[in-house]
Amino acid sequence: MKVMVMVKASPGSEAGKMPTETLMTAMMNFNEELMKAGIIESGDGLKPSSEGVRVRFSGSKRVVTTGPFAETNELVAGYWIWNVKSMEEAIEWVKKCPNPMEEEESDIEIRTFYEIDDFAAADPDGTSRAKENTLRQALAMQKVEVNNYLFFSGRCDEALAFYQQHLSAETKFLIRFSESPDALPEGILQDGFENKVMHAEFSIGNVRVMASDGCNDVEKFSGFRLALNVPDEDEARRIFAALAGNGGKVDMPLMKTFWSPLYGQVTDQFGVGWMVMLPGDQPE
Repeated sequence: MKVMVMVKASPGSEAGKMPTETLMTAMMNFNEELMKAGIIESGDGLKPSSEGVRVRFSGSKRVVTTGPFAETNELVAGYWIWNVKSMEEAIEWVKKCPNPMEEEESDIEIRTFYEIDDFAAADPDGTSRAKENTLRQALAMQKVEVNNYLFFSGRCDEALAFYQQHLSAETKFLIRFSESPDALPEGILQDGFENKVMHAEFSIGNVRVMASDGCNDVEKFSGFRLALNVPDEDEARRIFAALAGNGGKVDMPLMKTFWSPLYGQVTDQFGVGWMVMLPGDQPE
């Protein structure tokens, strides 16, 4: 059950009165309890209505009014979004909340959200439900972070050193299998891999890359490349030559293309495919 928990405004909050350190600490502790209980989705405080606007709808007309607004007891000064089992549970949590207005009297209002099932009569064929599900999936995917993860089949230390030398890579984190806080499943690790890299994170430019030795030296990867946009031609040529050296392979020599003044493909000595290019002209 999803609810919005609204902290109603007071004369003090509308005047822009800031909370004391004591109240801030108490509220942070309360939010921490909500988080530990797993019920909070989000929450924020709102600035006074003097910094807000209202848009009134009347037929096809839209009238914009700037704040402040007079009905203080109808205004909202902050809110939470909670997922709770029942209204009773939400009420019990609100009772634990510190007085958000400290010395002033204050109100917190709890309102339940509509769910798509509540609109079934207005959506007899399920079209709106399907669109709702699509929108929810799209919103959820906007929060997803995609990272590059490379498995070096026992050569991770060597690869990190190589990328540090030639690409100015910076290792942010590294843990070895022998340092794992949990015991590994029996038989999963090849003999001699105990001190290999279990997980590492490094950056090249503004991109974060994750890496591991994997559990053996048999598995290989293929079918992808990392793209490097290098703004300087001399630097692009230097990087390309470094990646192609020491057993690397040029898959496509650096050349002019319709999308880039200089573009080439190379597979380095560790089997990682790279695309090195100068940025092309942006379309007008």
